[in-house]
This record gives sequence, C-alpha cells and structure tokens, in this order.
Amino acid sequence: MIEAVIFDWGGTLTPWKTMDFHAGWRAYSEVLHADDAERAAASAAALVDADMARWASVRDEHRAFTLAQVLADALIDADVDHHDAALDAYREFWVQATHTDPEAAPMLAALRGRGLKLGVLSSTAWPGEWHEEWLRRDDILDYFDGVVWSSDLPWTKPHASAFRAAMDAVGADDPARCVYVGDRPYDDISGAKAVGMRTVLVPHSDIPLAQQVPVDVTPDAVIQRLADLPEAIAGW
Repeated sequence: MIEAVIFDWGGTLTPWKTMDFHAGWRAYSEVLHADDAERAAASAAALVDADMARWASVRDEHRAFTLAQVLADALIDADVDHHDAALDAYREFWVQATHTDPEAAPMLAALRGRGLKLGVLSSTAWPGEWHEEWLRRDDILDYFDGVVWSSDLPWTKPHASAFRAAMDAVGADDPARCVYVGDRPYDDISGAKAVGMRTVLVPHSDIPLAQQVPVDVTPDAVIQRLADLPEAIAGW
C-alpha cells in the first residue's frame, strides 16, 4: 500500500496561469531604476534573458537555480538602493499566480484521514519562504509533512535526487509506496517513475514550448480535478 503522496506546486496545487516573464522583471526594474526608463528597460531585458537561460538549464541539465543567480547573471547588483523594494514589486506581480486550487484543502484532508504522509516538491527559483507563506495564506501548509523547493537543492526535477529529497522530507524510504502528482509529463511523470514512484498527471497546464521535452511515458492515473485524486488512488 502507498504511504505518501507528494505534489508539484505550480500547475498542480495551484491552477496554471500563463504569465508574462518580461512584465514581472519590468516591475522589478522600474522600481530599481525609477529615474531612468532606458536603464530600467535594459535591465528588464537582461533579466528575462538570464531567467530563460536558467530555465533552459533546468530542461537540459536539471540544474536548480535561485533568484540571486538570475540577478547575478544579468549583472544586477543586489546591494544597491531600492533592490528590496524592487524585489517586492516583482513578487507582488507574481502573487496572482500563487493561489491554491479551492479543491486542494478537502482533498488533502481526505488523504490525511487515510493516514497518508503528504509533501510538496516544486521546481522554483523563488525562496522557499515565499511559497510557504502562500500555502499558509491559503490554509494548507499544515497538511504537509514536508515541503521541498528546488531553490534549496543543487538539482531539480526530473533529477532523481530531487524526488529522494522530497521522500526524505516526508519520512518515506520506499519509492514504490509513494505517489507523485504533477502537471508535466517530462519533469514530473517521467522523473518520478524513473525513481520507482507511482504517478498521477493533472493535464491542464499550458507549458511553454521552450520548457517542453517530448517523452514517451504513461502515468498510472490521469485526473481532471484535484477532487478526483482520493478516489483515483484508493486501491493503490
């Protein structure tokens, strides 16, 4: 029998929302260089390029990264005046994409009621405390036995070490008794199956073409709503 269910965050626990990376970094740069529109535009463009390059390394090499590395790649000095305010503006831009699916809490409660351990494993450059604040805001953080963010790891999904870190965080040691729930066939489904987990696909995310990797993989189940998960894995 399974003992743990581990979830992806963006596109799984939170519904997918297509966002403009350029607009996010423009929000940052326009605060950082409030008195110089030309410099703000150049900084935003450099940050988008740096961000996209880091996500390409996730796709091709599975290397995790942080916001600090993106800033360094774009030659942004994080010690200058207004950096903290600029980062607040960047974060505020993204808040609209962070809200938990309303079906998550009752679904998680049902799984906890079965005695299952619950966790999160997310590929992200954002600090873990941001994510945990959003989960707390939406009253679901306490459902989880462990949460793992790739910004705290050297490698991210689909690298095996990321999935093992999530298992360690929830106190599970047998991947055959773990289920991973995610929205990406390559990062989530193929990665989890490669370490021996069962998998559930939530197939509603409009994943950017640049982040897609064709993969021949079949999840153990496909659900259309988070509310369907307890029934889908009831006999596992």
